Amino acid sequence: MTKLTRLLKWILKAAVFFALFAFALNNQQDATVHLLFGRQWRAPMTLIVLTAFALGMVVGVLGMLPGWWSRRSAHRQAAARPDARAPMDDTLAPPPHGV
Repeated sequence: MTKLTRLLKWILKAAVFFALFAFALNNQQDATVHLLFGRQWRAPMTLIVLTAFALGMVVGVLGMLPGWWSRRSAHRQAAARPDARAPMDDTLAPPPHGV
């Protein structure tokens, strides 16, 4: 059963890849992005879409960084305190009675 699901995943990945590849081939004409102060950027449509996607990812990661840093510093401060107890790991817990 796992081989069948693995095969289906690869088929789905291949279908998505070929659909995006066909999109890129069909949109090779130049497009113009009008920037501020009358500036323009002329490039193939696929390059513009790829650039917009990459910039969106960068903005998303930069927006998440403050939360990551605050959680990381809180975790480090809790680990540095000598009286801080680590939560008990389930693998080290004694088994229930009768097992």
